[in-house]
Amino acid sequence: MNVVFAVKQYVSKMIEDSGPGMKVLLMDKETTGIVSMVYTQSEILQKEVYLFERIDSQNREIMKHLKAICFLRPTKENVDYLIQELRRPKYSIYFIYFSNVISKSDVKSLAEADEQEVVAEVQEFYGDYIAVNPHLFSLNILGCCQGRNWDPAQLSRTTQGLTALLLSLKKCPMIRYQLSSEAAKRLAECVKQVITKEYELFEFRRTEVPPLLLILDRCDDAITPLLNQWTYQAMVHELLGINNNRIDLSRVPGISKDLREVVLSAENDEFYANNMYLNFAEIGSNIKNLMEDFQKKKPKEQQKLESIADMKAFVENYPQFKKMSGTVSKHVTVVGELSRLVSERNLLEVSEVEQELACQNDHSSALQNVKRLLQNPKVTEFDAARLVMLYALHYERHSSNSLPGLIVDLRNKGVSEKYRKLVSAVVEYGGKRVRGSDLFSPKDAVAITKQFLKGLKGVENVYTQHQPFLHETLDHLIKGKLKENLYPYLGPSTLRDRPQDIIVFVIGGATYEEALTVYTLNRTTPGVRIVLGGTTVHNTKR
Repeated sequence: MNVVFAVKQYVSKMIEDSGPGMKVLLMDKETTGIVSMVYTQSEILQKEVYLFERIDSQNREIMKHLKAICFLRPTKENVDYLIQELRRPKYSIYFIYFSNVISKSDVKSLAEADEQEVVAEVQEFYGDYIAVNPHLFSLNILGCCQGRNWDPAQLSRTTQGLTALLLSLKKCPMIRYQLSSEAAKRLAECVKQVITKEYELFEFRRTEVPPLLLILDRCDDAITPLLNQWTYQAMVHELLGINNNRIDLSRVPGISKDLREVVLSAENDEFYANNMYLNFAEIGSNIKNLMEDFQKKKPKEQQKLESIADMKAFVENYPQFKKMSGTVSKHVTVVGELSRLVSERNLLEVSEVEQELACQNDHSSALQNVKRLLQNPKVTEFDAARLVMLYALHYERHSSNSLPGLIVDLRNKGVSEKYRKLVSAVVEYGGKRVRGSDLFSPKDAVAITKQFLKGLKGVENVYTQHQPFLHETLDHLIKGKLKENLYPYLGPSTLRDRPQDIIVFVIGGATYEEALTVYTLNRTTPGVRIVLGGTTVHNTKR
């Protein structure tokens, strides 16, 4: 179950099916993002695709020597654009691929518009989601609900994205959902409706143990997205923001023009692939090794190119050297900026208190530490508000709750009303009244013993004590212990065996910390394959 591979295969097949010759790839805003996550422009150029165009672009030239590969979402808007295109075709022949199920009436409208018979084929290729990592996908939807209920347009888009994911991985799953969330139940029912309606598409070879789709709601764990992160990918997203693998560095002091926007993709960047889950300290020493390695390979200034063989060797090695040079400057810049922000915003100290708020149960110590940091001028209003939000979520019903005092401290610190309002908003979103689970105090003896032993051993890193609630949920699911009264099945049938293929979807967005949990479980649990998805991938700002 590799979502990057699944989307990549679709794109490769589209290009192969159109046969030899020069091609244009015609996309919409969303499919442009979907393709760019799995292929670089230079990789696609090697497959004779020489032009990339948007279907909604008005001033495209007529180029009858090009074949058009159209990869579009099956929206009314795109169908209308295609009808206009086919009435006055700009290219010699059209291969049309929709990223999801297209209605028969839309296909009929396209056929009627194709008077010049330029359409070679129309197919459905289910790459209707953003493949972030092999085990992580997103739908890039911000604000999917209005209050506790779905925004109807976003429910429809999420249902399409999730069913496309199932089709691309060839899975017809049993569905479980979080009972405490009306939104989770609603999405589960919508996905089930599509599977029932399009039953022919979902007729895959039966496996001994059916796959499982587990639908969760972000409000059950509002803590995880609020924490500072210390592994490379998660940290970059938290401090700089990753948008479809792109990082905007334009605000970095003294940044050079060619590094204003950089791409971090594990598919095409070996250093990133090897380091994305390592913690910040390890990244520092690995960057140093990368630099030293680069210095060794750097062509000597006085290198003599006396013979033809010398020149040949130099020319052959130059592209590799150039690529390595780009990788080095990119990662040195990114890590340097992370380092600057950590020290400027006092994030080591802030993070230590965040971890205490998320993982310990000592109220007086936590309160003292939060108050101390609120007095620190280096702590930004954003980080100050975040600490108070974590305190509000954890000690919401504590007998000595001092939230009103902390709100006053925020005001005195000059924290804007926008951030102060977020404190009550986050409690309303993910507070005790809403949660179906108990995030903070393990009730059963086994859990208490585990916590006690963890306390005795000491934590190897105070900045990474926290484990997302998803870890516990998946652990119980894999062991067959996930309670059916909290996570019921949709429909009468239940799994008799432990699940092997698990797709987890989080309404309201997943995080890179949870993606790391899934990555680790995949590596350490033989026979179990997990894919995580969300309406978006969060950082605190989102």
